[in-house]
Amino acid sequence: MELSVDFASLDDPARRAGEVRRLCDAIEETWACGSYPEVSVDRPWSQHNPVISGEFARPSAIRWYLERELGKLAAGGARIRVAASRPRVALEDPALVEALDEASWDLRQKKLFLFRPERTDLSLNRLEHYTGTPPESFQRYVLFTNYEMHVEAFRALFPDAVGPLRPGVQMPAWHHLLPGHAGITLVNMGIGPSNAKTITDHVAVLRPDAMLVVGHCGGLRNHQEIGDLVLATAYMRADGLLDRALPTTVPITSNHALNGFLLAALGAHEARYRMGTVFTTANRNWEFDGEGALSQIRASRSIAVDMESGTVAANGFRYRIPTATLLCVSDKPLHGLPKLSAAAQRFYQESKDRHVAIAVDALERARDAHPEGLPSADIRSADEPLLGTGEA
Repeated sequence: MELSVDFASLDDPARRAGEVRRLCDAIEETWACGSYPEVSVDRPWSQHNPVISGEFARPSAIRWYLERELGKLAAGGARIRVAASRPRVALEDPALVEALDEASWDLRQKKLFLFRPERTDLSLNRLEHYTGTPPESFQRYVLFTNYEMHVEAFRALFPDAVGPLRPGVQMPAWHHLLPGHAGITLVNMGIGPSNAKTITDHVAVLRPDAMLVVGHCGGLRNHQEIGDLVLATAYMRADGLLDRALPTTVPITSNHALNGFLLAALGAHEARYRMGTVFTTANRNWEFDGEGALSQIRASRSIAVDMESGTVAANGFRYRIPTATLLCVSDKPLHGLPKLSAAAQRFYQESKDRHVAIAVDALERARDAHPEGLPSADIRSADEPLLGTGEA
């Protein structure tokens, strides 16, 4: 089907919202009929890029996002058109490989959506495989952990959270469902930067409002204590996974607004914390490589070391998603306090509930302050309007 709506003279908010829903219905119907839906937006306010367009896959997974962002464009007086572009490519078709190559897909190019529909379709399929939950269940705020104990703490906070539909999945997810996908999702992504990249590659197509890592770290400063929290301001990326796609010369920092909400939550919970650079490595036994790792740690003034947060932050930057990190010091290997089994188990039980509660508190503050999404101009290219930003 084809549907076009000119919002230039449609001033009534209720009617406008109804027309946006009708456009989204048409997007879903086009997908269900076997074609990629293409959305074209004529933006009369833009002198240099009046028309931008994009194709979509499995639109039900991002229906909340489409309604919100197309609603912003409609409020600006855009003309929006939905039509079938081409038949869907089966995930088993060898032709899919070419469409998945991001090296040939300029992420800076002006477009309505950041991903090709083939990439979206495959990522949503893999997301369901890894997490054991439909991508439609994912909420706008995503927590990443690599500990089952944080899952336990999350489920204690949200007893009605919906989890995997089958046992034994690799990266189980739990979703606190709220209207408009305004709840929080927790994913146990496992250990290491490879897992961190894998899951964020796929979550990115859902366009979450925020991604936040809660994990453990090795403290690197004398005045840190076991159980203290670390709020990352920047990242020393020594994991190596994204160096080709995103050179280490590109500065990666936590989202300023999200860190502000984390600071407020830390203060409300009267938690001990320190802010600074986190050193992310692919080597769990980094302390065995004293000369190599320590020289980078000293040069970067890092205050903590972990294996995931810099990778998540780098992928968040690549895919224009606000990210932040709140870690808990579990050991201090440079100060005679390596992670030992008995002490670690005591620490885990004592820290998990507060750690997750602070992270959830911060995300709820972010949601209340920015119901239409956190500011993200700092992670978008200067020439890159996406959906309802209203920019030229």
